[in-house]
Amino acid sequence: MKQLLIALLATFSIGMNVQAEEAMALTPQETYDLVQKQGDQILFIDVRDPVEIMFVGFTDTVDTNIPFMLVDREEFLDDKARFAMETNPDFPAEVEKALEEKGLDKDALIITMCRSGSGRGKPSAAYLMERGFTNVKYVDHGFQGDSAKEGEKKGLRIVNGWQNAGLPWSMSINPEKIYRP
Repeated sequence: MKQLLIALLATFSIGMNVQAEEAMALTPQETYDLVQKQGDQILFIDVRDPVEIMFVGFTDTVDTNIPFMLVDREEFLDDKARFAMETNPDFPAEVEKALEEKGLDKDALIITMCRSGSGRGKPSAAYLMERGFTNVKYVDHGFQGDSAKEGEKKGLRIVNGWQNAGLPWSMSINPEKIYRP
């Protein structure tokens, strides 16, 4: 009986964690609609490295760009064919500063967005929650979305995400919103 109770509690706990993670996710359209209706009560952050934004595009719908991870241009990972990325040590302080500039506190809704949603969007939201920010969500599938798994456009990021939802974006970067350490 005790083992059955433990198994049920574990299953319930796992289910609650999945629901909590799903509750953190917003679609690009939900995010856009929230910002349009309640933008002065929300902090919407692009958490990508500014160099990435320069080559991929930007939406002026965000309040600011505060990278969660910064590219370490001195450490190349041969096995992954990319540069290493390190957590931005100033991330929580920069987020708090951006909140203060909007007249908000750590209980305000914060929405983070990265390239795909899972690599930095979701982890940056969790990171902020662990540091006392109480209402943090992320854009599911991020700015570019997922790669097509088959067809002639296989490998291209044409599935879901902010760009593919037809939401406003451009290759121009708003200099007032881009991160400059």
